[in-house]
Amino acid sequence: MLVKRRILPLIVIAQFCCTSLWFAGNAVMTNLITDFQLPEETLGLLTSAVQFGFILGTLLFAILSIADRFSPSKVFFLSALGGALFNLTSIYSQNTIETLLLLRFFVGFFLAGIYPIGMKIATDYFQKGLGKSLGFLVGALVIGTAFPHLLKSLTANLPWKSVLIGTSILAVLGGLLIQFFVPDGPFRSAGKSVDLKSFLKVFRNKNFRSSAFGYFGHMWELYSFWAFVPVMLKLYAEIHQTSFKFPLWSFLIIGVGGLACVLGGFIAEKIGTKKTAISALALSGICCLASPLFFSINSVEIFIAFLLLWGITVVADSPLFSTLVAKNADPEVKGTALTIVNCLGYSITIFSILLLNFLAETTNSTAIFMILAIGPILGLIALWKKFD
Repeated sequence: MLVKRRILPLIVIAQFCCTSLWFAGNAVMTNLITDFQLPEETLGLLTSAVQFGFILGTLLFAILSIADRFSPSKVFFLSALGGALFNLTSIYSQNTIETLLLLRFFVGFFLAGIYPIGMKIATDYFQKGLGKSLGFLVGALVIGTAFPHLLKSLTANLPWKSVLIGTSILAVLGGLLIQFFVPDGPFRSAGKSVDLKSFLKVFRNKNFRSSAFGYFGHMWELYSFWAFVPVMLKLYAEIHQTSFKFPLWSFLIIGVGGLACVLGGFIAEKIGTKKTAISALALSGICCLASPLFFSINSVEIFIAFLLLWGITVVADSPLFSTLVAKNADPEVKGTALTIVNCLGYSITIFSILLLNFLAETTNSTAIFMILAIGPILGLIALWKKFD
């Protein structure tokens, strides 16, 4: 019991450290555009490059059953080192839009060996209370994703490269924590060989399929919202001719979701995982549809409070979907199931990010963020069906 109590905090800390790589580029996007003379649509391109790398990484990991055939702790460690290296290389002064896209792609590729593998490690240690455990884990992802914005705010008087250096150092530390202090869990079922059929087999389970489709709807909204939080803040400031600290508020709006993930895990133990996930997904969908109204209100406090609420509801269901997916997957391919669902979910994020990026470039209308409601609506339809 003492070992398990020690393990969860270590996984959470490592996950936070390593996932800080995810939005490191977004936190210094303005500097990248200025220093490397990049086009304005770079936000969508670089964010999508990370997502695309993550997708191909998870696809490869799933097809080869990496998480089930090899030590998850070693895979996590090596992935942390790889992600840190390519993140750090982004500071090279001779980078171009092409090299930056390639570097962010490889950061995403190695994140495929961090986020889903971290969940796999947690499921290998915790069978009871899995929802609460994954709540802490996804909460660490959220705060890690938001952290580069805070680091940017704290290092405002330092060169922008310090954000990328700092997040790379954190990733290495996270990898070392897992390698030396988190051995493979007692409930791990190691796969013996590559089973290409398991790649498709996981979706034959009706309950698994329903959980996965709910997750896909959630993902349509999540990363687009996170990527465009700074854009929303700047757009509101332009409309109402006001100003506030964009990096700090970006961190708080995204980061507050980490607390929501933990709270969602506790609520799920009381009222049920599926019911809690449906509630959060419905609330975030309402926020999507209501967003133009809050852009029109001339009150910074009300607008920030709305974005904080949206930041809570948009991710509170993420660990709950991971729990539903893990519980409804066959034990011998659980790692592959978690990885392939992540792969498909992040594929969806590319379409929503690029679509929102295109709309932001072609119109100043605040109604464009309503398209994010498509995901929650379709996800709710998938979840509405009863499990066996």
